[in-house]
Formats: sequence, C-alpha cells, structure tokens
Amino acid sequence: MSDGNNDTRQLLVNGLSDAVGFVGGALLGFWLGKLLGLDIFAPGYGTGSLIGIAMVGIGGGLGLHVARRWQTSRRSQPSKD
Repeated sequence: MSDGNNDTRQLLVNGLSDAVGFVGGALLGFWLGKLLGLDIFAPGYGTGSLIGIAMVGIGGGLGLHVARRWQTSRRSQPSKD
C-alpha cells in the first residue's frame, strides 16, 4: 500500500519542480529583459516587446529543462530508506 503513496509523492514532487522551474525561468527571462530595456507590456508589438516575450518563453523552457534534469539526477541517486 505504501507504493501508491510513494508514486503519488513522486508525481507531486515532479509537478512542483516542473512548475517552480518554469515560473522561475520565466521570471529570470522577464527581469533580464527588463534590465536590457525590453518591456513586454509596452503598447503594440514592437521589436523590443517581441524580443522580451521570447526571452520569457526561452527562460521558462530553460527553467523547465533544469527542473527535469534535477528530477533525473534525483532518481539516479540511491534511496535513503
């Protein structure tokens, strides 16, 4: 019966780490864009806005990738049970 709890716990950890990685990466992309003077909320879709939006998307994707690599490295470590 504890296998179901471990599976549920693992799924929760995976989902939370994916979410934290994606949101954290997107925020890093947003703030890096702000530092470079790119405003994603500027009126219209100028070049600066589009590049800023792309930076948010790329940051989110990279953050998700880092979270998935962390999950993989956690699974390959021996259990502490």
